[in-house]
Amino acid sequence: MPDVKFRHLDDEKWQEVRAIELPTGRASAREKWLEFSDKCLSLFARWDPGMMIHKHGHKSEHVVYVISGSMTCGDIECTPGMHITLEEGAAFGPFVAGPDGVELFEVMMGDPRSFAADTEGFEKLLAEKGAKRLPNPEIDMPDWLEDTRN
Repeated sequence: MPDVKFRHLDDEKWQEVRAIELPTGRASAREKWLEFSDKCLSLFARWDPGMMIHKHGHKSEHVVYVISGSMTCGDIECTPGMHITLEEGAAFGPFVAGPDGVELFEVMMGDPRSFAADTEGFEKLLAEKGAKRLPNPEIDMPDWLEDTRN
């Protein structure tokens, strides 16, 4: 029988999922996972000011909604209220969080694993900003899903 699940954001732990070194210090992207199954990943994300994430796609449909702060996605300025729909297999980014960082609500319907796109372009962006990519932080992946982040 189908199930109804309730989870509260305050009860979930932060997972640091990406990090870079900026001239001003470490910046990271953190997430609280509200649902993480083989059918759906639903999360609340908070990125530090200046945080950058490479252009990438996901193996599922993906929705991103900007709650507060701002970021750029490629050449598009994304402010509160911006809704982004990513079709399975499409790529978007790179992303750069604004001066106040950004808070996002995201939902992926299906396999949430990602794939990189335009790695060379991201390395160029990091160099322009005087930043460097740091190793992916350790995260608590669900038992059923292998960590294949790039």
